[in-house]
Order: sequence, then structure tokens, then C-alpha cells
Amino acid sequence: MSSVEVHEAGNNTRLGVMLMIGATIVFALQDGISRHLAGEYNVYMVVMIRYWFLSLFVVSIALRQPGGLKKVARTRQIWLQIFRGFVCAAEICVMVLAFTLLGLVESHAVFVSYPLMIAALSGPILGEKVGIWRWSAILIGFLGVLIILEPGIGVFQPSALVPLLAALMFALYGLLTRYAARKDNSATSFFYVGVVGVVFMTPIGLWNWEAMSAPDWGWMGLLCLTGALGHYLLIRCYEAAEASAVQPFAYLQLPWAAMLGLVIFSETIRFNVALGAGIVVAAGLFTLWRERRQR
Repeated sequence: MSSVEVHEAGNNTRLGVMLMIGATIVFALQDGISRHLAGEYNVYMVVMIRYWFLSLFVVSIALRQPGGLKKVARTRQIWLQIFRGFVCAAEICVMVLAFTLLGLVESHAVFVSYPLMIAALSGPILGEKVGIWRWSAILIGFLGVLIILEPGIGVFQPSALVPLLAALMFALYGLLTRYAARKDNSATSFFYVGVVGVVFMTPIGLWNWEAMSAPDWGWMGLLCLTGALGHYLLIRCYEAAEASAVQPFAYLQLPWAAMLGLVIFSETIRFNVALGAGIVVAAGLFTLWRERRQR
């Protein structure tokens, strides 16, 4: 699962779109590996090892920035950056847990509602204006979420709320990232995601340490590599093109993850999940279009 940062935009939209599509494929693979490992081992340990590698990645990027590590780490909103990092790490733990409870298909079908949550919360948190058309799309999108969750029907399970909580946490993380961007650049925000996450997850992960088989250490190594590669592709994506131009293609992570769930983990797609996810994606794309038009 991706954590998207805001970067300086270029004007090569075609390259940006290709990089975003590549990132969605890589993050879908990462989610599939996370589902496998978290099904065999403790979620906190899996996320901790992932953060060990991510922290090395963000530090290596910081060292290559003008002014080096010291300049990148400088911030006037340290508590905001720490809270952002904490929210991101906690959201990853919740979403990986959702993979083990519901699988990739249904988890992503619910999680894809996070752009609607960002749109709904951007007013009270960031002071942005949300018009009647965007509010209508948000309400329709959440109707799609209700279709997926089927509240009031006998087969509904409380575990279905886990990816919804992850979506809410990721929306909060996205809004905090926008707020932090008013004073800090993307390199600083990305640095604190990795550093705060590893500080937060290491004691919890070590406490829940479990012996891992040799083949699964190979999968763990691949998980770390896909995480770094996915973030690198996103960085290059937002350097190449405007976020509003490439963000709609981030929804492709849903079908990629669904394909993995169907082929590798023998999951199924229920009709209400497909219908609800389609409504959520359509509503999300409309809110992105309205936001871009207003800008």
C-alpha cells in the first residue's frame, strides 16, 4: 500500500502516468506479499522489518539532497511530522491486518474510499471549500461503501470495518501531508515518515518477534525492495507531472490487487463488492475532476 507524498510537478504527463501505473503494480505486489507474510507471522514484526528497509531508503535519499541529512531533517513543525509518521505506520498495520481478515479483493474495495474521505475532511481540517457537487459525489461514494459492507445483513462481520478504519487513517495522513507541505518540502516529510515509523514499530515488532523460514526471508526481502521501488516510482511520477493529472490512475491498484487475490489466494468477488467498488471509484474520480477544475 502506497503512502503518497506531494512533490514539485513537471509537465511530462505521459511519463507521469506510466510511472504511476508502474507504482500501482509494484504496490499491489507488495500488498500480496504482505498478505502472505502476515498470514504466517505477526503483523507488527512484518511491518517493522519493512520499516527497517524504508528508513535506510529515506535516509539515503536525504543524504543526496542539497544540504544533506541535516537540512532535510530541519522542520518548524516537529510534532506534526511525528504525528504524521505515527499515523502512517499505524495505518499500514491496520491495512495488513485487513488483508489477513478479508483478503486483497474486499480490503481494497473498501480502502479505495480514502480519496472521498480526504475530500470530506479537507474543509474542517485544511479550510478548503467543498461545493455541492463534490459533497454529492462523496455521499454517493459512501453509499457504495455501504453496498460493499452490507450493514444489517446477516453475513456482515465487524472485521469488514478494519479496511474502512485503514482508509480513514490514510485520509488523515494525506491531509496532514498537505498541511505539512505549507512549511516543509516533500523530502523532509518523506524523511519523517521513515524515521518515525521505524522508531515506533521497532520495539513493538521486536516484542512480537517470530522465527521465519528461509523461503519467507526471501519474500521479506522482496517486500522491502517493492516498498522502496514503489516510493521511488511515486517520487519520479510527481516530479514528472502534476498530481491532479496522474492521481486518477492510482485507482488501478484495486484491479491489480484483485487479480492477485483471485489468482494467487483463490479469493472471490461478490456482486455487491464489485458494484460498490465501481460506485466508489466513479465518485472518487469525479471529486478529483472537480478539484482539478476548480484549481
